[in-house]
Formats: sequence, C-alpha cells, structure tokens
Amino acid sequence: MSDKSIIKTEAEDSLDDELGFMGQIKQRLVGRTRGFASEQSGSMIIFALVIFMMVLLATGMAIDFMRHENMRTRLQATLDRAILAAADLDQTNDPEAVVEDYFAKSGLSNYQLDVDVSEGLNFRTVTANATSTVDSMFLNMAGIESIDAPAGGTAEERINNVEVSLVLDISGSMDSNNKIENMQTAANEFVDTMITADTKDLVSISVVPYTGQTNAGAVLFDSINVDQVHSYSHCVELDASDFTSVPFNPLKQYKQMQHYEYSSAFYGSSSNYEIQNPWCSDKAYEEIQPFKNDNASLKNVINSYEPRSATGIHYAMKWAAALLDPSMRSTVNSLIDTGAVDPVFRGRPAAYDDEETVKAIVLMTDGMNVDQYRINDWAYNSVSEYAHWSQFTLWYYLYNYVRSSSRSNYYNRVHNSTEADERLDDICEASRVNGIVVFTIGFEIINNAAASAVMSRCATSSSHFYAVEGVEISDAFGAIARTINQLRLIQ
Repeated sequence: MSDKSIIKTEAEDSLDDELGFMGQIKQRLVGRTRGFASEQSGSMIIFALVIFMMVLLATGMAIDFMRHENMRTRLQATLDRAILAAADLDQTNDPEAVVEDYFAKSGLSNYQLDVDVSEGLNFRTVTANATSTVDSMFLNMAGIESIDAPAGGTAEERINNVEVSLVLDISGSMDSNNKIENMQTAANEFVDTMITADTKDLVSISVVPYTGQTNAGAVLFDSINVDQVHSYSHCVELDASDFTSVPFNPLKQYKQMQHYEYSSAFYGSSSNYEIQNPWCSDKAYEEIQPFKNDNASLKNVINSYEPRSATGIHYAMKWAAALLDPSMRSTVNSLIDTGAVDPVFRGRPAAYDDEETVKAIVLMTDGMNVDQYRINDWAYNSVSEYAHWSQFTLWYYLYNYVRSSSRSNYYNRVHNSTEADERLDDICEASRVNGIVVFTIGFEIINNAAASAVMSRCATSSSHFYAVEGVEISDAFGAIARTINQLRLIQ
C-alpha cells in the first residue's frame, strides 16, 4: 500500500470521528430542548408575577381615586363656604372677588374657577364651578395621566316681598318685671332687622297692639261695614263665626264695640270714676299701624305703648290676619292716596299664591284671654248713654248709684275665656290654611301650661312657638326675623 493510501485512510477515519461527535452533540441538544419544553416547575412563578402586577395596579388605582376624592371634597367644601359668603346681601365686597379670595386662602393649588353672579334689588345668586387636576401616580400605567376633580354649587339670598303683621300685647300685666320695656326693645330690633335700606321697598310691617280689644283706627274701621254709633273709639264686635275665615265679610254689617271701662275702682275722688283704660282704646298711638316701612315712625309708636286694661288676643289676631288678605287691597290703596302708606305698596296685600311674597304673623302675649263683658243694650242705646259711659267707669257708677240687687242688670258676659281661646284657635287655623306663616311668642308664661298650649296651637308648627323669659324675648324676635330673611343653599 502506498503512502497516499495510508494518508487518505487516516483522513477518512478522522472525518468519521468528527461527524460522530457532532451527531452526539446534536442528539443531546434535541433531547434537552424537548425536556425544557415539557418542564412545568417555573409556571407558577410567572402566574404569581402577573397577579402581583394586577394587585399593584388595583392598589395604585385605589390610591389615585382616594386622592381624587379628597381633592374633590376639599374643593366642594371651600366652594360652599365661598358662595354662601358671597351671596349674603350684607356682603359689601364684590361677590366674585369674595369667592376667589376664599380659594386663594384655602391652600388649594392647580385649580380652575368660574364664578357667575346674578343680583337685583331683593336677591343675589352666586354660582361657581371649580376644577382641579390630580396627577396620576399609578393610573398612568393604564394610560391615564391625570383625573379632573370637579365641584359646583349655587347659593342665593333672596328677600322676597314680605308682609308682616306684628301683634303686641300691651295689657295691664305687661307692667311688671320690665316686660313692656323688654318687649319694646325686642320689637324695635325686629323692625330694624326686617326693614333696611335695601328692603324698605319690599317689606311692610303692620303693628297691631291689643288690650281687651283692638283699636282699628278710623280708616280701617271705615273700610268695613260697621254700624257706627259713637266716635269715641274704633273697635269692632265679632261673633264666633267671624274667626273661621281670614277676611271681614263685605256682606255683613258689624256692630261697633262699646266705649266704656270695666273697672273695679269704687271709691275716691272724682278722678277715680273717669275713664282711664277703656276696653277699646281711644289713644291714637294704640291704633293699628298698617303697611309701614319707616323704622323711626314704627319705633316711636312702639315706644309709646303703656300697659293697661285686659287681654283679648283673638281680636288682634283677626285684624292681623285680615290685613294680609287680598281683600284689604283697596283699603291699602286708599291709604296710599292719602299719604298714610308708601306708594311702593300699591297692590298689596299680594295674592296668597304669589310666589314672590311671604306673609307672616308674629303674635306675642304674656298671658291669656279673659272673659269679655259688655253693657246691656237697654243701657247703651242712645247718644246720652254713649256719653255717660265714656265718662264713668262701670263699677264706680254701679256701686255709687245703683242698688246692689239691680247691678247685674246693667252688664253681661258675651263670652268667657275658654270661648275666646277657641276663637283664637279658629283664626290661627284659618291663617295657616291660607299659607300665612304664624310665629307665636309666649312671654314669661313658662309656668302657665294653658297659655303655652294656646300659643303652641296657634303657631304654624312647634318650632314656630317661642317660650321666653326676660331679655330672651329679643332672641325670639331675632330668630323669627332671621327665619323670614334666611340665607339658603339651593343646590
């Protein structure tokens, strides 16, 4: 064998060896690959990682939403305070500037604010909307870079047309414990709260003082059909049926109240028999003051009151309600024509369904109704008898000039205190049915359960009844004034 043959054989053997080694490597790689493909020991790790990422994203989303809600709550709270302050009609600063100032001092940042103000003579409405952008900390992983936190609201203070009948007790029991003085202070504050420079063209107050009866005054007296028999005073007699409705009946002729004094002053000088405190007052300042809006004149009248005589709440309440009834419109217009009432009140009282008008009665008393007595008709039916009883108190004359056995023939009880309370209940109910808001103040009657019950029944609700002592009467009148002129968040 030649050398070349030997070399070729060795080369072939070497090549065969290399090919066999590569085949072994290939076979091993294929086997390992097949094993890896069927391996399952690492699959739970991958699943756990996926779940972890989902939990992390959900937790992050919750944190971002919580940050968003916190910002929205802060925005809304700041906005509510701001618009309430800006809508206040007593606010002298620019309403929009007030809202902006609240936000500037709130510590909030990155917000947008839009303020709209609408106002007129008797109202101010402030509407505001605010938005703040909350940058995402985790939601950006879901492609949400930020969330807008919105807030909005409207606040309004509106002083509607207000018609108030202010009913004040000036009976003899008001002479004790500084009650008349405390009442006058409280009533004056009520007048000043209700009637301001901004509201005097909108708010009318009719003051109705009362003792045993209520002196309407000549103009109001003449506005209804009364059989007038004397000119000493101007009170109207009313039957039980007259208290079941608010207005006076235009088809009925009413009887004039007698002018006399039911007094127990028996002895003494001639001055003791002269009338001092007739059941129907003849004093001009005790006449009803209808539809007034002048603070000074109202307070002057209130400050002139002096305690005297008895208590007839139901008569005053009837007049207070009637003065709010549209049937009084022609009378108010006549008073305007004579200069007694401001022309801005022409057309008042407004209709009951007028949405722009609030009608309210504020009834104050320190006691209870009393029995009502009158002189019998046979002794009170001529000009001379009218004149006689306008000079002599009833009991002075009876004790000094009439036999004891005949004295009871001169007078009679037309109704007792219980019947008076029932008539008061009726007119209070009639007022409420017509939409008149009735506030009542029981002044120093806390220990008088019956009087408290009468006043509570009369009020629109238990929250409209105030039982107060001493100077607390100012708090009651103030609370009532604020209720009528309340500021409210309307959205």
